[in-house]
Amino acid sequence: MSPAGTSPSIDSPDMRRAGRELLSLALIDARNHTLHLLSLYEQALGGDSLAVPRVAGIDPPVWLAGHIGWFAEWWIGRNTQRAFGEECPVRPTRLAAIEPEADDWWNPAQRPPADRAAPGLPDLAQTKAYLLDTLESTLELLEHAAETDAGLYFYRLALFHEDLRGEQLLVMAQTLGLPLKVELPPAAVTRPPLSLPAAPWALGLPAGGFAFAQERGIERAEVPEFEIDAQPVTWSQYVEFVDDGGYDRPELWRPEGLAWLARQVEGRRGPRHVEQIGAARHGTGGSVLQQQFGRTVRAAGNRSAVHVAWWEADAWARWAGRRVATEVEWEIAAHTAARRGFRWADVHEWTAGTLQPWPGFRADPWSQGGEFDPQPAFGQARVLRGASFATRARLRSPKRRGFALPERDDGFFGFRTCAL
Repeated sequence: MSPAGTSPSIDSPDMRRAGRELLSLALIDARNHTLHLLSLYEQALGGDSLAVPRVAGIDPPVWLAGHIGWFAEWWIGRNTQRAFGEECPVRPTRLAAIEPEADDWWNPAQRPPADRAAPGLPDLAQTKAYLLDTLESTLELLEHAAETDAGLYFYRLALFHEDLRGEQLLVMAQTLGLPLKVELPPAAVTRPPLSLPAAPWALGLPAGGFAFAQERGIERAEVPEFEIDAQPVTWSQYVEFVDDGGYDRPELWRPEGLAWLARQVEGRRGPRHVEQIGAARHGTGGSVLQQQFGRTVRAAGNRSAVHVAWWEADAWARWAGRRVATEVEWEIAAHTAARRGFRWADVHEWTAGTLQPWPGFRADPWSQGGEFDPQPAFGQARVLRGASFATRARLRSPKRRGFALPERDDGFFGFRTCAL
């Protein structure tokens, strides 16, 4: 329900419980956003081939766009057991695709990364046509779906999957240095750390609405009083660490972090995409020159440090005599301290613990064996909280629980700390 006098929004976290009407509008919005991002790629690359260099972890943008349409058809249009929602089998009975070669082209299980730029794959015009066809099919089926969590599960999934892929397209452009015309929000005023009282807290999401597998279940905790940064660590704070020799002090790094640091090319002296990071002198907070979508820019000192690996976040916290915030501390602050200045949604934020299932966890039918499957990452990946400028607002929830291996730095990742 929306507050009196307001209308439900297709770009708010309430979309996790959205009904048919709002879902229909949101699915159209998501597809339009995908097409908009493809047009930005066209402008940046000067043509519609969208050919990009072959880089590990980078999918050709045209292939990724086709995969978005394929995913929705795979789990909705072709899935005869879609009405079961989360109870749907991992391998349900499926109908034929709109495009006979769809599985060969866009199913990641059949099209490994090395072959996603192979000759003979659909071009941009064909891919856009497929995106329109699959959206039309999805919307027609949605009109007859049951207004229940089970009946709408795969439609909500298709929406959030497309939103995730939209952010992936922006991460890819940043990695490749493509001059996408993307405006970053202005940096906000920094505030001092906040003290929060001890409190019981329940992590996780109960049944009802849409949730990613790693968000299901309930983890109860008694959290003692803590002090937490009001915003993620800023560039001016990070420069001080670099200026103090943070990358050359083994005592600040875990053994795994030192091993990761040793594997970096030409000696790492700052987060990814940083071209120059200057000394902090005379109270100026130093200087950071960073690549942003193919342009070298001077990062504002009060902007959140970004493209930070977890190992760097942990080393910075040790240097500062602090510690990376836990996910329960982060969530408590996000829910209870917003009016006191707690700010998030600048960057996805690393938290202290490794990803673990909560009591009541159950695997979902769609992510098993894929890149979004949390199960192989349990005990290895680190939890990410928050959101970035590239995250659609409907995915910006204080309950959102992402994850990545600690060496990842391609995403818009930052961190905040707590007092020891």
